[in-house]
Amino acid sequence: MMKGQNLMNGAEKERKYRCIAKVSGEKFVKYNTSNLLDFTDFLDKKYPNWRWFNVYNKKSRKQIGSFTKKRRPDQKNI
Repeated sequence: MMKGQNLMNGAEKERKYRCIAKVSGEKFVKYNTSNLLDFTDFLDKKYPNWRWFNVYNKKSRKQIGSFTKKRRPDQKNI
């Protein structure tokens, strides 16, 4: 296999996101994810009092979404 060749044999690559979440009064955390539903479940378990999170495109670094405990993502990708 040549260097840089896609191991997925032409399948679409999963989208990658960088998320910044407010998890307490003054604490913020950063995580990389490719599934927003799983990330929300993770926040619920690890940081039950999280308030919101912003979603950024990992390559362009532009914000592409924002969610709260009450307004959650309804699909794994944006």
